[in-house]
Amino acid sequence: MADTTKYVPIATTTGNNNLHKLDLKNLFTILKTKTTIAFAYAFMLVFIAFTIFLAFSSSPAISTTTPSSTSQFSSIFEYFFPNNTTTLSQSQPHNTTTNLQYPFDPFQNKTSISRSTNVTTFSQPSNQDDAVSVSVSVPTTNNTIITNSTSQDDAVSVSVSVPITNNTIINNSTSQIVKNHTSSNFDETTKAVNSNHTTNATSQIVKKEDSSSTGEAKTKAMNATTVVEGVSILPNKNLSSNSSLKGVDLNNYTQSLAKKKNNGNNKYAELMESLMNCDFFDGEWVKDDSYPLYKPGSCSSIIDEQFNCIRNGRPDKDYQKYKWKPKGCTLPRLDGHKLLDLLRGKRLVFVGDSLNRNMWESLICVLRNSVKNKKKVYEANGRVHFRGEASYSFIFKDYNFSVELFVSPFLVQEWEMPDKNGTKKETLRLDLVGQSSDQYKDADIIVFNTGHWWTHDKTSKGKGYYQEGSHVYDELNVLEAFRRAITTWGKWVDAKVNPSKSLVLFRGYSASHFSGGQWNSGGACDHETAPIDNEKYLTEYPPKMRVLEKVLKYMKTPVSYLNITRMTDFRKDGHPSVYRKQNLSPEERKSPLRYQDCSHWCLPGVPDAWNEILYAEILMREYRNKQQQKRT
Repeated sequence: MADTTKYVPIATTTGNNNLHKLDLKNLFTILKTKTTIAFAYAFMLVFIAFTIFLAFSSSPAISTTTPSSTSQFSSIFEYFFPNNTTTLSQSQPHNTTTNLQYPFDPFQNKTSISRSTNVTTFSQPSNQDDAVSVSVSVPTTNNTIITNSTSQDDAVSVSVSVPITNNTIINNSTSQIVKNHTSSNFDETTKAVNSNHTTNATSQIVKKEDSSSTGEAKTKAMNATTVVEGVSILPNKNLSSNSSLKGVDLNNYTQSLAKKKNNGNNKYAELMESLMNCDFFDGEWVKDDSYPLYKPGSCSSIIDEQFNCIRNGRPDKDYQKYKWKPKGCTLPRLDGHKLLDLLRGKRLVFVGDSLNRNMWESLICVLRNSVKNKKKVYEANGRVHFRGEASYSFIFKDYNFSVELFVSPFLVQEWEMPDKNGTKKETLRLDLVGQSSDQYKDADIIVFNTGHWWTHDKTSKGKGYYQEGSHVYDELNVLEAFRRAITTWGKWVDAKVNPSKSLVLFRGYSASHFSGGQWNSGGACDHETAPIDNEKYLTEYPPKMRVLEKVLKYMKTPVSYLNITRMTDFRKDGHPSVYRKQNLSPEERKSPLRYQDCSHWCLPGVPDAWNEILYAEILMREYRNKQQQKRT
């Protein structure tokens, strides 16, 4: 009974109308509740689908070497809460943490994400040892600067400026060093992001480690991207049409500056080291069609008639196309422009006989042909013939430089003594240097020589010719006389020449090639058109040069010995022979073959090679001075 009354409507006495109203309210309540639940379920399904879609769609954020689920949610977070930068953090083994903040492309952005600022930063703050850090700023203004700041102990620091528009300064500096470590895990690589197919800013850092594993480090970037001090950057190639940098990869410019400087310095240092450890005079003559150093006939106003073989009718020209090649190195080709720069404000002096005049004229021709305005190259006293005077000087006005010749065939003084009959007798003072010595003792470079005049009758016989003090020797061996003369010269050099200022050189004996006689007895060489190709045909080394070497050995002043005897002995083809002059005397016309010059050299020709060796000596001195300055 109680259960029955429990379900009886309370308002049974209210009538039918009230009962219908109550049923409708209950019905609407039930319907409303079902709609809400359906809507809620639908909304949740849509939200989950949308979230999954966003989570697995492409993200503008860039992940590093190890993918992480956090990158996907950071992408979602970034979509709803955009910011100036997007940051990814990744912890890697060996206490190396890479935090990179990547920007959108400053030149063109293809992503759908909009940014509230046009400046974005790559940064990697870290305090770990042996870390690699890069910080790059890429503004879209005219001057774009990429910088790096780091405090790691063994880190790579890079500062690069990348231009976007015309007027840009490129700056690149590195001041720190990367250590190599040993690890079983091999590589850590940070890859750059490409925001545009034609324009991007790329940062690449590769930390190299020794490894026992077979892993391989790979660092990839977009095509046409190069690495500058550890940072790859490809500037915008879609520059304005009026840009002077249009179509130019400025990386190449920046990289070439560093490479050219480093490579140039390294190559120059290697060249200098090879030259300093090389015997210049042990070698051979090789054919080289790039020679001679100056065009034949371009120096006719300076070359003496006796050396101007082509002008005097010599038909063959192959003798001009040889260069001297030492076995242990390669001599640098004589660069007249560079040599003039090295000699700016200096004096280069030749002291000796007519063979040094041969070398002097050769050098003038090389240097003169390197000057644009040849009117500013002239002999100081206006001379156009260079025989018969005690000295000559060619001025290179634009360089405040002079190359001079002092005639002193013995290096000691030719003298005169009263004879018993009251006449004067010619002697050679073995105890006095040449009279002009005070005029060249302070020159910057001095090239001495003597030799050929010691083969003449008076000197070779040595009877009543050699003098010391007031004593004239009745007879003195020529080799002993030569030793005394060279000793006098050596003592003068030690006493008067400042080795810290002046470079002193002695050019050795130049070989002659008279066949069938000597210079005054029908010796000839006019049939020679090629060098000697077999060393067994070379002559014996002159005893006088052995005497010279002993004297040089005991001098206080360092003297560079240009030992050209052997190299000239090969060149029987290089003498003027019958082509020593144009206008022959009546006696010479009768027997022209009797009057040949087989001791001097045609120009262009053999003396040009002597000057290339002189050029190498000057380069080496300059290099030593710079190295000494660096050490001090």
